[in-house]
Amino acid sequence: MKYEVVMGLEVHVELATESKLFCSCSAKFGAEANENVCPACAGMPGMPAVTNKKAVELGIAAALVTNSEITRTMFFDKKNYFYPDLPTGYQITQLFAPICRNGWVEIETGEGKKKITLKQIHIEEDAGKLVHDNRTGTSLVDFNRASVPLVEIVSNPDFRTAEEVVTYLEKLRSLLSFAGVSDCKLQEGSMRCDVNISVREKGSDKLGTRTEIKNMNSMKAVAAAIEFESQRHIDALETGSEVLVQETRRWDDNIGETFSMREKENATDYRYFPNPEIMPIVISDEWISAVRESLPETAQDKYIRLTQKLGLSEYDSSIITGSKNLADIFDETMKYFNKPKEVVNWIIVELLAIAKGDNKGGDDVKIDCKKFAKLIELVDNNTINRGVGKKLLSLVWKEGIDPDVYVKENNLGMVSDTDMIGQVIKNILTMHSKSVDEYKSGNQKVFGFLMGQVMRELGGKADPQVIKKLLTDLLAGK
Repeated sequence: MKYEVVMGLEVHVELATESKLFCSCSAKFGAEANENVCPACAGMPGMPAVTNKKAVELGIAAALVTNSEITRTMFFDKKNYFYPDLPTGYQITQLFAPICRNGWVEIETGEGKKKITLKQIHIEEDAGKLVHDNRTGTSLVDFNRASVPLVEIVSNPDFRTAEEVVTYLEKLRSLLSFAGVSDCKLQEGSMRCDVNISVREKGSDKLGTRTEIKNMNSMKAVAAAIEFESQRHIDALETGSEVLVQETRRWDDNIGETFSMREKENATDYRYFPNPEIMPIVISDEWISAVRESLPETAQDKYIRLTQKLGLSEYDSSIITGSKNLADIFDETMKYFNKPKEVVNWIIVELLAIAKGDNKGGDDVKIDCKKFAKLIELVDNNTINRGVGKKLLSLVWKEGIDPDVYVKENNLGMVSDTDMIGQVIKNILTMHSKSVDEYKSGNQKVFGFLMGQVMRELGGKADPQVIKKLLTDLLAGK
């Protein structure tokens, strides 16, 4: 019997605001536990909630880049449930009048373009974070994340393969990060994906028993969890080895399996009702237009600019536009050194290699673009050679050195005196007379050895092309 996997996604994205959704506490990631907490986000009674205007504007931006219909009067609701990381006993979210509905995102699949439809996007507050200590058997609560603003992007069950899901997540990450809605870092939790999955007989229009998978913090984990869970469903249907129930399951990346967390609740279990403490928000045409006009260049628009206007290859352009951070580094570096092919080459070949050595990806690269541009310029105008430039790039990355000053203080500039270079070559030829005889007898491989000896003697500070010409001439007796 053939089966079909049916999936819908709930993607939680932390909004790029300075402060939380209903108070002025910092929303930044990485603070000490419970550093960014006040009576309002700690759930103390009587504290007024004031909606963060920037969060609403980022919600509008998310609606625009996902082709969604914006709700003109939105309001917030209370979702009631108990959990230790939820200090109020309810979550402020949106059910009855979310910020937008009926959007779509187009993805490329092996069979062509596919439109993934969205049920809705709603704004809500995040919960805190539980930290479990297995040694002592205790659990600690960090409320730094409590009330950090999110959008939850709810798709319809349009996905059939793990590849489609990953492609959609990558497209969504590109749309939202380039629009400035979020940095969308899965490893930091600013983008989180829950997969609702069921399996049915191929050709049937009846959905199977649905489970929700949580705790996936990478694209690889998402794909692996889908493959495992879909096979678990198929095995259960074929062998009857277990009874499928509607539940929430946790993905364990170390073991490569999902484990039951709890039975899956329905909307009625949460007893949603409008939050009377927060005023409805009217979203006018003028407000939408202002947000639309403020949206930065999209990844697709940037790709077109790089290929058509700047003459970069499709491959290089796809690497740069695959990361909002790399695209920003490219644009900022170009302000100081306007040679796109040289800049993109240094980013892709050299900068990403150093990042990889530090176990970092394109989204994690941080460098002073003005110093980076100066380094590229020093190599481009032959003040230093590329080998020296690569070593200096590591110092710019890790220590923030000024490459111009460092080159002067350490005498790393290129040797341009051809008479001096010629004398060094003559000394090398005298020292390695046997190798010279081999070369003149037809052993061309010796040339590379002699080149290396000259380069080493000059400390890598001479132009290899100049050395090659002078060495060739001297070996020929000119």
